[in-house]
Formats: sequence, C-alpha cells, structure tokens
Amino acid sequence: MTPGALSSGWRLAVGTLTAIPVRPPALVDRHAATWAVRLAPVAALALAVPAALLAWAMTVTMGTPALVGALVLVGAVAWGTRGLHLDGLSDTADGLASSFDRHRSLEVMKTGVAGPAGVATTVLVLGLQVAGAASVLQRPHGAWLVAAAVCVSRLGLAVCCVDGVEAARPDGLGRLFTSTQPRRAVVLLGAVGGLVVAAGAELTGLDWWRGLLAVAAGGLVVVLLVRRASRRFGGVTGDVFGAAIEIALAAMLVLLA
Repeated sequence: MTPGALSSGWRLAVGTLTAIPVRPPALVDRHAATWAVRLAPVAALALAVPAALLAWAMTVTMGTPALVGALVLVGAVAWGTRGLHLDGLSDTADGLASSFDRHRSLEVMKTGVAGPAGVATTVLVLGLQVAGAASVLQRPHGAWLVAAAVCVSRLGLAVCCVDGVEAARPDGLGRLFTSTQPRRAVVLLGAVGGLVVAAGAELTGLDWWRGLLAVAAGGLVVVLLVRRASRRFGGVTGDVFGAAIEIALAAMLVLLA
C-alpha cells in the first residue's frame, strides 16, 4: 500500500461523498481511490447519524408523524451530499432512456439537465426511500436501522468498482475508481454490511434475516444497474455511482419496511 493512501482515501471519501469540508487528500491515485470506496460507508456516518437523531427526536420526543420524520431524514441525507447522488440517478436514467447510441447517451448524461426519465426516476426512488423509512421509523429504534441502511447503501460503490467493470469515459471520474476492488473484497464488505443491518433489524424487533435480505436486494439492484450501464454506455460513470447508492438505499428500505 502506498504510504498515505489510507488517509488520502479517507479524505477523498468524505470530500467526494459528503458536503463536509476536509483538507484535500495528499494523494489522488488508484491506491487512494481503493480506500475511498471501502471507507464510503464510514464516511456516511457523518450524515446518517445526525439525520437519524433528528428523525428520532421528531417522531419519539415531539410525536411528529413518521412520514414527516422520514421526509426530513431522507432530505437531510440528500442535502448532506449536495444532492450529488440524486443528480447521478437523474442523469443515468436520462442516459438510459435517451438513445441506444452510446456516445449520444453519454452526451445527454454530461449536460446535467434533467429530462422526463430523470425526473420520474428520482421522484420514484425518493418516494420509495421515504415510504420505507417511514415504516421503519414506526418501530422501536427504527431511526438507527435507517441510519445503518444509509451507510451500507454506500457499498453500492464497491459493486460498481469491482474487478472487470470498465469506465465509460477515458477522462471521467469513474476512470480513477473502476476495477479497484477485488471480488473477494466486495463479498467481504457485503457480508459485514449484512451483519450490521441484521443487527439493526434485531434491535427494532424484526427478524435478523430481514436485514441480510435487504442488503442482498440492494446489492442485486446495483449489479443489474452495472450490467445495464456496461452494455449501454460501455462501462460506468460517476453518475452511475450516484445512481447505485440511491437505488440500493431504496431497495434496502423497502425490504425493511
């Protein structure tokens, strides 16, 4: 491991995946990118825990309806990422819907203008996240299970960056991160994430296997997304990374609801 790769990876993860200001990483290379992907769930703690605390205070202490608490929680996490992942979700949906020509699709994604497919997909995914979170928040300690799901959903990045997945653009953000994660590392990360969510499910009174099933569902939808993007775009992009996180979270919360 390159000296400083771990600390640079940490700063890269926090600086890229959250709105929290950090010093620029000393190194921005594939070694740092490898650690940034692996540390993404830990970096998300800084967003998930305050959002969960706020939702808990509203629903438990103030008696606010769970739906309102879920809206605030999901909105706080989105705000804490500058809406970056949602932007990626919208752009990916527009790219997939725009054309069967690879170059045309990539150009549409690069414009950053939300089209009908992007808007509809973003509304649907956010709706699923809010509805799932509202159901979980009604359970004892449900806010912490939602927080765990938010963190573990960031493992979608590892699936996007597993060995064999190529970058769609030679000069894009994805080029730095793609194929940095050995398959065994992705499986290990998924197993750890499954145990965390299974423990959270038990804490709320759900069966532990519901947590494992939720993580498996989140991983499956990301695998399908990566395969689709690889066929249509020739690989993945930074937008696909964001889309992977958002759909993984939606799938997990639906399975936990």
